[in-house]
Amino acid sequence: MPNRATLQLPADAPCPCRNGAYGTCCGPALDGGSAPSTAVALMRSRYTAFALSDIGYLLCSWDPSTRPRELVLDDATEWRRLVVIDVVDGGPDDDTGIVEFRAVFRDADGRGELHERSRFVRRPDGWRYLDAVKADPEVRSVW
Repeated sequence: MPNRATLQLPADAPCPCRNGAYGTCCGPALDGGSAPSTAVALMRSRYTAFALSDIGYLLCSWDPSTRPRELVLDDATEWRRLVVIDVVDGGPDDDTGIVEFRAVFRDADGRGELHERSRFVRRPDGWRYLDAVKADPEVRSVW
């Protein structure tokens, strides 16, 4: 089975985050063309990176103060849907932001859902994922 990270989505394909076409939504961030301008845009691009198994993007978009040395993804996990619930700050003029979301997935054990409040920080070179708190500890997740 080919590694999903090697697959490229056409620019006109629906973006996995469901916020538009890949080429005008998360594609430019994952392809290195432009950095997300808001915390929610970074969160959406990271969801898309999970959906495409783009470990390189996930690590690069993670703040160095909390980034793990390595990241291993389960190839059996298929990310199905993203729902943004709440956004606190995280705009182009903010230094921090919080995004609450639910991400639905399917893996070898069936359907699961990740409900999380993620914190983001803006560095001189752009927004970075800092850390997260699971908003619903009863929900089965892949973490």
